[in-house]
Amino acid sequence: MENQFDVTGKVVVITGGTGVLGAALAQGLAAQGARVAVLGRSADKGGAVVASIRDAGHEADFFAIDVTNKQDCGTVADAVANKFGSVDALINAAGGNHPDATATPGKSFFDLDDAALRYVMDLNALGTILPCQAFGRWMADQKSGSIVNISSMAALQPLTRVVGYAASKAAVTNFTQWLSVYMCQHVGPGVRVNAVAPGFFLTEQNRFLLTERETGDLTDRGRTIIQHTPMGRFGEPDELLGAVQWLLSSAAKFVTGIVVPVDGGFSAFSGV
Repeated sequence: MENQFDVTGKVVVITGGTGVLGAALAQGLAAQGARVAVLGRSADKGGAVVASIRDAGHEADFFAIDVTNKQDCGTVADAVANKFGSVDALINAAGGNHPDATATPGKSFFDLDDAALRYVMDLNALGTILPCQAFGRWMADQKSGSIVNISSMAALQPLTRVVGYAASKAAVTNFTQWLSVYMCQHVGPGVRVNAVAPGFFLTEQNRFLLTERETGDLTDRGRTIIQHTPMGRFGEPDELLGAVQWLLSSAAKFVTGIVVPVDGGFSAFSGV
């Protein structure tokens, strides 16, 4: 049974591999024997993630990418496949928010900037679809592979304020289900598509929405989230690894089109 979860030798591509969650997945999967392609915008951050993996004796390379540009995604997909020889898995961890696409007490929904909303929608939704096109072609040719998209609690039940982010992550969930069916019907059951929906983890985007910059104490929003998370804490980045590794492995070979909450019970709690 243990061998079913083995990812040794699998070529795993991770967009957003320079972020908090993406880097943790890259390091964790590399430690399990995967050969990891770390994709992101920052060569400095990407180099640091790759160096940490190589220093631990594992295999990784960095590739700069703009996940909202179709041509760039295609070029990088070819480069990764040529470097590693195949593409076995894709994790779409690229995403984020923008302050001007967030309704706050000082910024009404009616005044939100259209450019900021478009940026968030493109980053999260298009930035998931385009890599699936580019890397999915290689999986289609191989008739095998696993795609894991990163959705959000905001897709399961819309959260206050983050209008652009919630809408775009809901699109990611819908797209995950759509693509899972498409791959089965038009490529074959060997290419699976699933998602994980993280609960609340402290990342670069939300750290100072949930904790005070000066003291590290919880903000009002942070306290509300903890009160509605039965486990009573934020998640640790490496706590996504188990669910993702399962979805990438042969242990999940009859699993496609699902969204797995990794949220400390947040989505199960009614607040009462």
